[in-house]
Amino acid sequence: MFTGIVEELGDVVAIEELGDASRFRLRGPVVTDGAKHGDSIAVNGVCLTVVDFGNGEFTADVMAETLNRSSLGALAVGSKVNLERPMALGGRLGGHLVQGHVDGTGTIVERKPSEHWEIVKISLPADLTRYVVEKGSITVDGISLTVVDAGLDYFTVSLIPTTLALTTLGAKQPGDPVNLEVDVIAKYVERMLGDADRTKPDTRTEAAK
Repeated sequence: MFTGIVEELGDVVAIEELGDASRFRLRGPVVTDGAKHGDSIAVNGVCLTVVDFGNGEFTADVMAETLNRSSLGALAVGSKVNLERPMALGGRLGGHLVQGHVDGTGTIVERKPSEHWEIVKISLPADLTRYVVEKGSITVDGISLTVVDAGLDYFTVSLIPTTLALTTLGAKQPGDPVNLEVDVIAKYVERMLGDADRTKPDTRTEAAK
């Protein structure tokens, strides 16, 4: 489990194509400090498993399903990535509960800079619209953000200078893809309400049916 607070802006060092998967080698001295084989590290919001590590770098295998359903397939050598280690039990929940399971991808639509922050508009897949609400939480490329405005096919977020300087969103331009993970609590609520409706006894009369 992650919190969406990016610890480090890393780099893609190498990509090895493995047919139905790819092996990524990434540089991240902060997140590899104390790392072990099998540990989890979120890369642009995607939970990956450490295969090997050393000298401030680590490798992770990414299967075709992940490459197709996230923006990791668009990465190239030299790309910057947001990196975060899982939250330790008892640690501070600085952002919100993030699983590292990408629900879909969006696209940067436009950016509107101002003196002290920047508004970024991001497209929203139709099947995720119901989970995104004004002032709710959403994860964009592994970054925990607050929704400013929620439309039918888009949402906006307001980025402070620290976020712009220390994450990939500082350099993303209109047309660039981003990974999206909606608040898992919303999905649990939807499922529970759906199950409740299905288990209600049918009290209608035969005529009403």
